[in-house]
Amino acid sequence: MLAVLGVCLPAFAQGYKPSPNERVVPDTYVNTVCGDAPFRVARKGILVVGDSGSVRAVSPYSFSRTGMVRYAQTANAYRDSLGPSVRIFCMPIPTAAAFYVPDSARSHSGDERKGINAMFAALHDSVQAVNIFTILSEHAAEAIYSRTDHHWAPLGAYYAAMHFAEVAGVPFDSLANYDTIVSPGYVGTMYNYSRNILVKQSPEDFVTYIPRNAKYRTFYNIYKLDKKRQKVISETNEQESAFFKMGFLKPESISGAYCVFGGGDYRLIKVKTSVTNGRRLIILKDSFGNALTAYLLNSFEEIHVIDCRYFTQNLRRYVAEHGITDILFANNMAHAQSDKTTNMYMQYLVQ
Repeated sequence: MLAVLGVCLPAFAQGYKPSPNERVVPDTYVNTVCGDAPFRVARKGILVVGDSGSVRAVSPYSFSRTGMVRYAQTANAYRDSLGPSVRIFCMPIPTAAAFYVPDSARSHSGDERKGINAMFAALHDSVQAVNIFTILSEHAAEAIYSRTDHHWAPLGAYYAAMHFAEVAGVPFDSLANYDTIVSPGYVGTMYNYSRNILVKQSPEDFVTYIPRNAKYRTFYNIYKLDKKRQKVISETNEQESAFFKMGFLKPESISGAYCVFGGGDYRLIKVKTSVTNGRRLIILKDSFGNALTAYLLNSFEEIHVIDCRYFTQNLRRYVAEHGITDILFANNMAHAQSDKTTNMYMQYLVQ
């Protein structure tokens, strides 16, 4: 059963002021949420943190300086290729490991703050770094990451979108202007990844925020993939459909609740809004980036959501045809430092 609530929480409405120096993430975070919690190492090195009934499953982070620098160099290449008329933003997304690895388990996971700083240090001055590590760390005691899924929770994406909007200089709606949908019994991907029964026995609420006042239309090109789900072999013509796929919030579909944002990764998403500020955004992303769109519907005239694995067009031509003014690199830390991700982004410029 879904519960729909009106929400008016002043803390959510307070704008986060960007640091004068977005390029350095300070070493100030202290894990007060589960710093002293017990943990177990499960399948694939996943850390199962906490007590039965409320455990948190965390994938460890493995720092690659080379990967971080290469991601920055990719953003730099977009700056050079697209010219000064397109603003380029680089917003690496921390994973749950940045905030929820117990102190006694630190040897099992790398330092994501260190990885972000290595990336930001390699950015051209004309590429805008967006540090969301700090705002997320300030809200780590809230449900900003799912306990049973590898994604962040919608609330985490909200705080990230709020900070990005402030850095980008566009309007942003308070969460007080959203309806809250609470879907109980959620167990996400981390049970299948870890195969640890404690994760399965620790369901949580999946909380979705739906804007009340945004006016928009959403269009999709849906990709068909090969048997290995790695290559696009065909795609549909553009078709209009809802952005929020509410069927994923039903009890029988709740394990896929994160797909409520646009239906998943295997598609090109274009959202046309009623905003008239001349700003048209591309989000270059993995699945973490899907949720960002939900909070920018009153911030940009258009939002184009392009996955780091499944885009078939020439991106330079796409930017020109759609009058794109802003590009946001928004990958989680594991995807960001992957050669596959950066190779694909570079391919998009020339294919």
